[in-house]
Amino acid sequence: MKYVFGLVLLTILAAGGLMGGVIVLRWTDNMTSTPKIVPGERTFEMPAGTLPRSGGELTPPREARDLAARRPNPVKATPESVARGKALFAIYCTPCHGAGGKGDGLVSPKFIPPPDITHPSIQKARTDGYLQHVIGTGGAVMPAYGEALSAEERWDVVHYLRSIAAK
Repeated sequence: MKYVFGLVLLTILAAGGLMGGVIVLRWTDNMTSTPKIVPGERTFEMPAGTLPRSGGELTPPREARDLAARRPNPVKATPESVARGKALFAIYCTPCHGAGGKGDGLVSPKFIPPPDITHPSIQKARTDGYLQHVIGTGGAVMPAYGEALSAEERWDVVHYLRSIAAK
């Protein structure tokens, strides 16, 4: 009887030790075996035809700029729209393009100089849809502001660009 009790006790201790070892292994090995995801390292494509939760319009990809250039401006060019565009231009565009849009901002000497967006050749050659798309998706050196500005705000900036070019 003594031997049976010892064998049962040894079996119970072995099972407890095994369960404790499994818990310790899972606790210590969990962070080393999971994949590391660094913000901005990988981007996940949204399925085609989806819209953001806040609604809005679907922005074509940078490769479809010709398609975006044919879009008409759905926002009326009111003084309020131009004022909103001016405020947003001062925040996002002035560092590179300068206050007057001439490409003489504080940051422009450090990079490839941005174009004079008030020049008549640019104003005639570029449609409102093209300008709005470039603001949203970026250009060769220009960063994309699609995350920072809504589609309507980008249209307001286009109205402001047209107003300063007319002066």
